[in-house]
Amino acid sequence: MKHGSLRLRLGLAAAGLIALALALAGVGLTLIFDRVLDARTADGLDRTAKLIAGQVALAPDGALTLPREPPDSRFSTPYGGLYWQVERPGGAALRSRSLWDRSLGTVPDPAQEPAVGDLAGPDGGRLIAVTRRVSIPANGATVALAVTVAEDRRDLAASRATFLRLLVPSLGALFVALTLAMSLFVRRALSPFRTLRADLAAIHAGTRARLPETFPEEVRPLVADLNRLLDAQERDLQRARTGAGDMAHGLKTPLAVLDALARRTESTDPALAAEIAEQAQAMGRQVERTLARARAVSGGLRRKACPVAPAVARIVGALKRLPEGEALRWEIAVADGLVFPGDEGDLTEILGNILDNARKWAHRRIRVSGGVEGGEGHLVLEDDGPGMSEAAIAGIARGRRWDETRPGTGFGIAIARDLAEGVGARMRFGRSELGGLRVEVSWSVPGA
Repeated sequence: MKHGSLRLRLGLAAAGLIALALALAGVGLTLIFDRVLDARTADGLDRTAKLIAGQVALAPDGALTLPREPPDSRFSTPYGGLYWQVERPGGAALRSRSLWDRSLGTVPDPAQEPAVGDLAGPDGGRLIAVTRRVSIPANGATVALAVTVAEDRRDLAASRATFLRLLVPSLGALFVALTLAMSLFVRRALSPFRTLRADLAAIHAGTRARLPETFPEEVRPLVADLNRLLDAQERDLQRARTGAGDMAHGLKTPLAVLDALARRTESTDPALAAEIAEQAQAMGRQVERTLARARAVSGGLRRKACPVAPAVARIVGALKRLPEGEALRWEIAVADGLVFPGDEGDLTEILGNILDNARKWAHRRIRVSGGVEGGEGHLVLEDDGPGMSEAAIAGIARGRRWDETRPGTGFGIAIARDLAEGVGARMRFGRSELGGLRVEVSWSVPGA
């Protein structure tokens, strides 16, 4: 997944928000757990306080007595974590053994019954305490008592730690599950754009002419604009081809007149006739190349795909009937599934120019091979002729003829290169293992 991917950015944003939400949820659940734990602890302490208040009595000497202590063993263990105390104003207090020789005190909140709060423990720790104020009869009167029961908060901290040990892994597992679910959701939400990308690739490859109208409502305006752009480019392409054809027809007559003038003056002024004929031929070649360039750069987004193997077979069959063609050995090895990203006319002109050049220069063999490899289509044309020098190859790039000894040689290859580049292909020249020129045409294959 690339750094600038929308799916990656949405996924990271969603994961961050999920992590933040779960962190806040964890904090909230911990606070709720603490409140519930305090409430349940206070409720248990209050029940113990009621139990003690129901059993406490005054001895004949006025001392407080408790016939039976609460059954929890921690009340009997010094600093055991559970404490109780009964006291009356101006009298001695009755305490649990767990307090040892310390006093517990009372929760100072007479407006609340029972009063709940924190007190200092006998060993310096913090206690959650409940104080219930009651009155018991004694000698025809009533005596006010304060019954306090407390528990060490370190015992609650152990319960809180156990809760957190369960909560944190649960939230982590929930984070992973929600992140995966959100990733699937984002992938599903972006699926129309993947479909749009595939449809655009099909348009580039020439297997589709327009984008379908089956996209979701949010994407449909973009699809409609792209279809209008495709239609506009198709109209521009048609106008460019029409204009190129009109210019070609318009220049044929003046060039024919110049050629006729050259032949007419050949008997009286051979040098002038040769100059006129040469200039007319140069103009014709430049017009031909300019028209090819105009046709090549007007392709736009929408292209037609053309199978390569039938075109190669057709052109080779035609070239075999030309002079020197029958005497050559033509080796053809083009994959049936190889498709050129241009229309049939462009491919025919590219192959025709390169193979005709090979026919003129080859000694005995011409080899044509092609296929798809590494996501690219390749078409290689080779001969066993003299080949081309680096300077001659550079001349092709500048649109110059690289040899004047044979008619027509040079500009055809330059035109083929312009047409190939016009459809997004690349043409490279080199030395073939057969000894002559090696021309490789390559292009990207969508989905390969």
